[in-house]
Formats: sequence, structure tokens, C-alpha cells
Amino acid sequence: MKILRPSDRDYDKALASLDRRAAPDPKVRTLVTKILTAVEKKGDAALLRYTKKFGGPSLAVSQIPVAPAETARAIAELPPDTRRAISAARANVRNFARRSLRKSWFMKNRQGAVVGERFDPFQRVGIYIPGGNAPLVSSAIMTCTLAAAAGVREIVTVTPSGKDGQVHPALLAALAECGATEIYRVGGAQAVAALAYGTKTIRPVQKIFGPGNAWVVEAKRQVFGRVAVDLLPGPSEILVIADKTANPAWIAADLLAQSEHGHGSAAILLTDSPKILSGVEKLLSKQIKLSKRPKELSAALKNAALVLVRDMDSAIRIANDYAAEHVSIATSRPGEIALQLVTTGGIFLGGISPVAGGDFLAGPSHELPTGGAGKSFAGLTVDQFQRRTSVVMFDEPSLRASLPYLKTFSEIESLDAHGRSARIRLEK
Repeated sequence: MKILRPSDRDYDKALASLDRRAAPDPKVRTLVTKILTAVEKKGDAALLRYTKKFGGPSLAVSQIPVAPAETARAIAELPPDTRRAISAARANVRNFARRSLRKSWFMKNRQGAVVGERFDPFQRVGIYIPGGNAPLVSSAIMTCTLAAAAGVREIVTVTPSGKDGQVHPALLAALAECGATEIYRVGGAQAVAALAYGTKTIRPVQKIFGPGNAWVVEAKRQVFGRVAVDLLPGPSEILVIADKTANPAWIAADLLAQSEHGHGSAAILLTDSPKILSGVEKLLSKQIKLSKRPKELSAALKNAALVLVRDMDSAIRIANDYAAEHVSIATSRPGEIALQLVTTGGIFLGGISPVAGGDFLAGPSHELPTGGAGKSFAGLTVDQFQRRTSVVMFDEPSLRASLPYLKTFSEIESLDAHGRSARIRLEK
């Protein structure tokens, strides 16, 4: 963990390094290309070979899909408290999504033609749910619920199973409860390839959603164009802006919460208070001892930085350069700072607002841009599950009123057939 103060010799240089945009590791890029090519050519055989090679189970082709009976059993055996938590989160996410859906509209332009936009759900989407060390039940809720709210008919999910070939039952139940229509027990770049290219077992989708590790994100990047993708979300990030009124224990807890995701995760504190900085530093060491994931925290905290800034204007500038996935504003007037943040994935106003509240329950999807991508991408929203189609309808009066302009454009661009195609409709 780095501690940066204005008195440090390389302070400004260290701050400049926080202005970043994620770039794929050349080794990751090369390996992912190889995996994608293999799955495109060999289908299920390559999918299963890479699943086993990268630490997954040895599966038969018939075991790739999760059987309905397995899902039904997971739902039936779900503990009551887990069922209530999934239901509460799903309700919040669904209600938030319904407010965000785009609706078709129509109007007449100045020449009288009817123009508008129609919004329809994608018919078949793929959603990647990370597995590995933790069953990310919340990721199932934050993605599948949006697809269902948008009216997607076929919601295809892929998620790594354990070495025993089993998907965590709580994750299975959440996927089913939130609208997944197909569940496959495979993950990694090879699963993204299966969604994009299709195999005998997994039919291809129109668009791929969901977070993942560096290989999954790179796979999404490389299949873009063959299919659509939502965004390129990688390891978790948090940046806290704090003044002297902040509670250092709460800040330390938030920094550690996002660091639990392990390698690649990043936690940054920006404060103009030396007292807050030293307090957070001490409490991080104290709270780490309470964690059940010390290995993951140790890896992530190598990327952490506690920064003493000259003033709040500096904190805002650094935050916009960094473009964090989550920004927590623990100041006396958080709203004023929030209005000046223009690259953030999600903003949490006031020290009382834990980022975990957004991760698990509040309503907006927790799939957010990382690695500086917030400068170009927003987080996952329900309208990303909708296709836009433009609509145009002329009648004879509106076409006649438009003809002089159509004639002029066709002459300027030397596209005489364009002009003729409009003119011919008005000839007696």
C-alpha cells in the first residue's frame, strides 16, 4: 500500500500515474485469441479442453448444461434468509430497471413525414457470471433481472463450476429466479467464445453481458463486432474522497470491502486531512485481522494508495483522472462534489452510504466500468438490453414537400438514383 503526501519528492508524478486507461496484457491477448479460435473451430471439444486445462472439472458434453432438475432442487433447498435477500435485491433492481426502460415514440417532421424510434428487447443474450472462489449471487441479480425487465426471451448464462462440477446452489437459484432460461457450467474466455460463435451445445447470442477477470474481459473485447458487448468491466475499484468530518473506520471498511475481490482490485483514499489519512492507515491494519479472505486482501492492497491532497479541488481533479468504478464521498457537503465528478461508474453520497449497499441491494446494477473506462463507458443499464430501430413513414404531401431537398442532396452527392427514387413516386 502506498502513502502519498504533497511533501514527497515524486508526489505529482505518482498522482499522474493514476490517470490511466486499461490496456490488455500482450500475453493475455495472445492466449485469448488462441482460445477463441479453437472454440470457433472445434466447438464443445475445445470448450471442455480449456475448462479442464485452467483448473475446472473434467466434463462430458452432456454435463455442460445445468439440468432443470438441478436448478429446481437448488430453489427448493434455498435457506429462507437467502431467499429473502435474493427477493429483496431482485425487487429493487427490477423496479429501478423498469423506470429506465426506453419507450418507442413518433412525431412528424417539418415536411409532415412520420419519424420515430422503436425499442425492442434483444431476442437472445449471453450473461457471464464469475465463479471461482466466491459464488457471485449478486452479479446474477444485477444482470439477469435487467434482461428479464427488458423482455429478453432467451437469457443464456455461463458460470464456472467448482472442481466437483457443481454450481453453487444459491447462485443456481438466483439465476433461475431472476430470469435465466439456460444455464451452462463453463467459464473463462472459452465460455465467452461459445456465446459468441456457438457450439453444438450452446447456440450463439446477439450480445454478451457481465463482469469477469482479465481473460474474460479480453475475450469480450475480441469478439466485439461478431456480437455486441455491454462494457469491459474488470477487477473491482473504489476511490474515497474524505474531509475531516469523515469516519476513518467506515472508510477503512469500504476500502477493504472492495479489496476482497483480490488480485487487480484497487482502493484509493483522497483526503485533505492528515488525521483522517493516519486514522485510516491504522484501522486498515486492525480490520484486516478480522477478514476471512486475507490472501485476497493482501494481493489487492498492493494496488492501494492513501493520498493526502492539497485541497478538495485537487481531489476532484484526481478522481476524474482516475475514473473509478465506485466513488464514495465522505464529506460535509457530498452533493457539491458529486456534481463535479464526470467519469465515475457509481457515486455513493455521504459516509453513511456503504458501497456494498450498491453491490448487493440498492437498485442500480453493480456492473460498472473499471480500469479508466469510465471516461468512455457508463455502467450496465436496462436499455442496453434493448435494440433501437428508426422508423420513417412518408405520405404523398410530405414526400412532395421533401422532394426539393432530396433533389438538392442527390445532386450534391452525385447520387442521381437517390433523387429519382423519390421523384418517381410523385410522377403521374
